[in-house]
Amino acid sequence: MERVVIVGGGPGGYEAALVAAQLGAEVVVVDSDGLGGSAVLTDCVPSKTLIATSDLMSEVAGAGELGVRLAAAPGTDLRQRVSVDLPRVNARVKALARAQSDDIAGRLDKEGVHVRRGFGVLDGPQHVVVRGERGHDASEERLSADVVLVATGAHPRVVDTALPDGERILTWEQVYDLDELPERLVVVGSGVTGAEFASAYQALGSDVVLVSSRDLVLPGEDADAARVIEDVFTRRGMSVLAGSRMA
Repeated sequence: MERVVIVGGGPGGYEAALVAAQLGAEVVVVDSDGLGGSAVLTDCVPSKTLIATSDLMSEVAGAGELGVRLAAAPGTDLRQRVSVDLPRVNARVKALARAQSDDIAGRLDKEGVHVRRGFGVLDGPQHVVVRGERGHDASEERLSADVVLVATGAHPRVVDTALPDGERILTWEQVYDLDELPERLVVVGSGVTGAEFASAYQALGSDVVLVSSRDLVLPGEDADAARVIEDVFTRRGMSVLAGSRMA
């Protein structure tokens, strides 16, 4: 029986583990940040959950345009009466992410995949050393393998002149720890993640500035679609700074 060691428990890692186990291999997944990786814990799943809340707020605020009457005085601007409980929103975001991560752990266990919590370090072509989480624990376990798959994913880029402090400067991994809605939020980067956060927080009630180093938001997407999205952003009151960079 071949032994496969996979470093990283994100989508690439755990899906490969499931397939390898189903094909008869003995599989070990080494993961330090939580099964599901950024996609489940800090990126795709959390952002879509946040967007669901912001979309609902937008729909409620625009209910009058669709002829829906809510319990408010005639002529009242519903946008002034709808507010967000951000700690509760973020608690729900994290709970759903953890639940999906737990589901992945259950699937791996059901297929006989072994999971090692720790930081994987390559030690030659057929060995992986597992250290304590993030590599700070002195304990080590050396795993041998016929095949080693590296699926470690990526982390937010940190700029030396603006180091994240968890309060005023945040990465997208830290934004779900906010306990109050920022009055003004500057989002640096107009790719998918940046555009999602900018749109969501603008709908939640923040004054948002989106900084894009390119001529259009979503530079990796269709240009016509990007123009439509940027137009929607500006019509909703967002400031988009094209061709700009953070100093």
